[in-house]
Amino acid sequence: MNRLMALCLGLALLLPLLGGCAAPVESDVYTIADPVGDWGYPNPFRHYLRGPGYVRTSLVFEPLVWKDADGFVPGLARDWQYLADECAYRFHLQEGVVWHDGQVFTADDVVFSFDYYAQHPYGFADIMAVERVEAAAGEVTVYLKEPDASFFDNVAATLPILPKHIWQDVTDPVHWDEEGAAIGTGPYRLADYSQEHGTYLYEAFPAYYGPGQKVESIRFVRVAAELAPAALQNGEVDAVEVPPEAVAELQEQGFHVIVRDHDWCARLMINHRQEPLADVRFRQALAYAIDRQELVQFSLRGHGLAGSPGIIAPDSPWYDAGAPQYDYDPEMAQELLAELGYQPGEDGRLQKSGQVLQLELLVKPDRARDGQLLQEQLARIGIKVELRGLDDKSVDARVQEWQFQLALSGHGGLGGDPRILNSVITGPGFNSARYQDEELEGLLQAQLTAMDREQRQLLVGQVQRLFAQRVPALTLYYPDAYWAYRAGEVELYFTAGGIGCGVPIPLNKLSFLE
Repeated sequence: MNRLMALCLGLALLLPLLGGCAAPVESDVYTIADPVGDWGYPNPFRHYLRGPGYVRTSLVFEPLVWKDADGFVPGLARDWQYLADECAYRFHLQEGVVWHDGQVFTADDVVFSFDYYAQHPYGFADIMAVERVEAAAGEVTVYLKEPDASFFDNVAATLPILPKHIWQDVTDPVHWDEEGAAIGTGPYRLADYSQEHGTYLYEAFPAYYGPGQKVESIRFVRVAAELAPAALQNGEVDAVEVPPEAVAELQEQGFHVIVRDHDWCARLMINHRQEPLADVRFRQALAYAIDRQELVQFSLRGHGLAGSPGIIAPDSPWYDAGAPQYDYDPEMAQELLAELGYQPGEDGRLQKSGQVLQLELLVKPDRARDGQLLQEQLARIGIKVELRGLDDKSVDARVQEWQFQLALSGHGGLGGDPRILNSVITGPGFNSARYQDEELEGLLQAQLTAMDREQRQLLVGQVQRLFAQRVPALTLYYPDAYWAYRAGEVELYFTAGGIGCGVPIPLNKLSFLE
């Protein structure tokens, strides 16, 4: 199918979805629905720094190592070894690899990529531990400054390798969008991207070095969440995330349904730089006042787990049961607030020095139910909460700029390497609490260099306990997430440890390969 025909089909699919009519799916095009649509241009510097953006990029750009349903498998490297005496990893590269423009992939591309990311950091892979990278015939050796227990997950299996012949002259990668910006070694080439419509079209790369492609094209289209099950049933799409209440009916109709582990969490972001939220006792009072189990029942209709203040889910092998849990206790919340000088007025609202205690909560469209319940729960102890609804990216931007008091957000990655704790506690991004605490930072650094599993487990547990004591952000719940897809040659699954550095989305590129 040529590009023009594919684009026409893309528009034909999009318009019926907006109008509620059915449209057939072509057998050589695999169509995936997404409620947001646009996740940025699919290259390492322009995709939005959330999982869906990485997934779209992973079809085009590849790291040295990949993962399947069970663990690590070859990527651009066919095999590898850890050189303990040299604190280094040696990767033997695949043969016969070419870039999408026909240029031959070499070890120099790998060395260049690490050097380039050192100058232009990539938000999904921290390479600060890399000292240098050396190339030899058909292999590269990555030397580390110190042992890094997270290197394989968070760098080797995540960092997209760039073509040196294209990127060596690019000085501003975040704004560069000229021809060649989506040239990779992946099994699919980008054929079309529409930011306005939130659509992507990928075509099979005929010279791909790996297994053959099962489908000629992969297409992402924007479909409202409430229309997703119907879009699948009507033959408009092949795969989509669906609400729990739709699962039984879809299974009865012959669709395959898979469920995700609890490696995505909803979080209450707290501006701990701003009074009164800067006081740990105030944040602890919030934790006691919020009934997380009620959130699971109300917002998720029981399909999920209540959040642990230590971030990691209770069914994870890295979970530490000793972290403070703040079981729902509104009386304890009021006691802590009384210590801070807050007393109820005649209307029951808390006030201090004649001023009513009032907080603003930023709410994303899909977290409206959470916002309403949190507003009610905090009102029970006398805190007035004003809800402010904003789109996803606006909430992320305001959190990034510290222009908020409370915000509802969330992120995945909890099923991958515990380095995720470093990212979401002290990291620079909007998913992070960005909390500065010398003791906590010391533990986080120590767990990265602990190559012994038992020692690392203890350190990760200490991180969870200390973070829960400080409450710079509060994990609310871990939802059950269901994906449904059409029975056929393509079989979707959730990747062991998540795609790349832990993305919990069942769209591993290997599902589309023989």
